[in-house]
Amino acid sequence: MSRPAFAIGLSIALSGIIATAAYAQESGENPALTPAEIAQIEYEQVMALTPDPENGRRVYLTCAVCHRPEGWGAPDGTYPQIAGQLRPVIIKQLADIRARNRDNPLMYPFSVPRILGGPQSVADVAAYVAQLPMTPQNGVGPGVDLALGQEVYAEHCSKCHGENGEGNEAEHIPAIAGQHYLYLMRQFDAIRTGRRKNSDPKMVKQIDGFTPRHEAAVLDYTSRLRPPESKLAEAGWTNPDFPSYVRDPMGMPPVPPMPAGLMDAPTPPEPPAYPSVPPAPR
Repeated sequence: MSRPAFAIGLSIALSGIIATAAYAQESGENPALTPAEIAQIEYEQVMALTPDPENGRRVYLTCAVCHRPEGWGAPDGTYPQIAGQLRPVIIKQLADIRARNRDNPLMYPFSVPRILGGPQSVADVAAYVAQLPMTPQNGVGPGVDLALGQEVYAEHCSKCHGENGEGNEAEHIPAIAGQHYLYLMRQFDAIRTGRRKNSDPKMVKQIDGFTPRHEAAVLDYTSRLRPPESKLAEAGWTNPDFPSYVRDPMGMPPVPPMPAGLMDAPTPPEPPAYPSVPPAPR
């Protein structure tokens, strides 16, 4: 490993260690507490604070590196759309990541108190992100099995996430309407395999019997659920809070569109027959 790379890695590791120690000292953390209990304590602290969205704008500078100034993430599923997400959900996920109750090695160094700030900063940035308008062009799936997806969603998902994917603030259940299809796929697999430690056990049980076809169909359908028009950005909108942000890396122009017809493909065959809806958990 080169010296610069080693130095960068060491710096990130030390910042995480120092930040964790500082957080423990500031919050009076009891070493006997579990990560889930530590996260719950911070969640309650943050929810009791009055947020300052203007300070949230400044805190969001740390987040914009990956989630982009608009908070729209990436259609390839690398980063989720967080713009317009319910404020309690943002707070809950940040608290879980900071307490290591949700493993996210890429985000963790940016979320620790030494970098992001304490509970007030979490309250502020969550309020800022929640009010950002959402992209009307999130990544969606292939669209070949939507009837099954709708059926599975109504049977297994709508009770918690809402008929239109609007989520539930009181239960900090995320809004999933308008989320990128490939991100939904990635998180679904992480929840089912236990890699996402802060998953709701009821959901883990609920999705246990899904076949690959059920999974792809319901998440494709979910990605096409539309948030209310009031939550969507207008065409061409960019975040005015980041006027100097270079959206084309290294000043390179956007990739030109493919010539018409080049990517056309024949209509795919009908998928094989499976039970229409996976059995409900017992």
